Amino acid sequence: MINSKKVVVIMPAYNAEKTLEKTYNEIYQNFVDEVILVDDFSLDETKEVAKRLNITTIVHEKNKGYGGNQKSCYRAALKAGADIVIMLHPDYQYTPKLIPAIASMMAFEEYDAVIASRMLGNSALKGGMPLYKYVSNRFLTEFENLVIGEKLSEYHTGFRGFTRKILEELPLEDCSDDFIFDNQMLALILYNGFKIGEISCPTKYFAEASSINFARSCKYGLEVLLVSLKYRLAKLGLPVKLFSGGGRKLDLDKELEYYNKR
Repeated sequence: MINSKKVVVIMPAYNAEKTLEKTYNEIYQNFVDEVILVDDFSLDETKEVAKRLNITTIVHEKNKGYGGNQKSCYRAALKAGADIVIMLHPDYQYTPKLIPAIASMMAFEEYDAVIASRMLGNSALKGGMPLYKYVSNRFLTEFENLVIGEKLSEYHTGFRGFTRKILEELPLEDCSDDFIFDNQMLALILYNGFKIGEISCPTKYFAEASSINFARSCKYGLEVLLVSLKYRLAKLGLPVKLFSGGGRKLDLDKELEYYNKR
């Protein structure tokens, strides 16, 4: 615990057998109460590695997509009594060593959410981010800041933390089950007046680090533009489904299939 807050790390996993152990071993266990992994119908030995490491593991009987995986992660974390939830990809692209810093920013109630930014300190290019991804990230971020009215350094990192209040109050069940879930979630956080903090994070790009292909990246980029425009329309008072209130919150009654449990 940090400041009497229970810290749970969640790992949305898909074919992560080669990097999971290395990622897990760099988590400072003294600061983390539980690690929960959700295996999204991997085709490799991800869940077996997680079991060997004694990680609380949930398995999907079919692939539910990146957003669908996160929803299961957050349900499990809330059921585990988490006060602070930190999402860490098990592909070793982000350093787990920043978890105590990220958690502390929320545990002492300075922020409601924290994102680990690859753009602060130019760590993205130094870590091997492809130039086209860097340029598209910068363009989308500048567009979002302009339309939404914020000054975040990026919206597209997969290393981020949230308070229990955010996970309980936002209509996350209405968000996509695809990659755009991340962006929709940040937009909802900002729309509802929660405070987002940032921390600089080094990153690594290598063969085993998960990454969406060019076609899906283009689809994601277009969806990001659409989310930003919907946000602005909602702020202008127009009815926009995701931002109109009364949406579906995470369904904690949904059954989670535990592969093993501590």
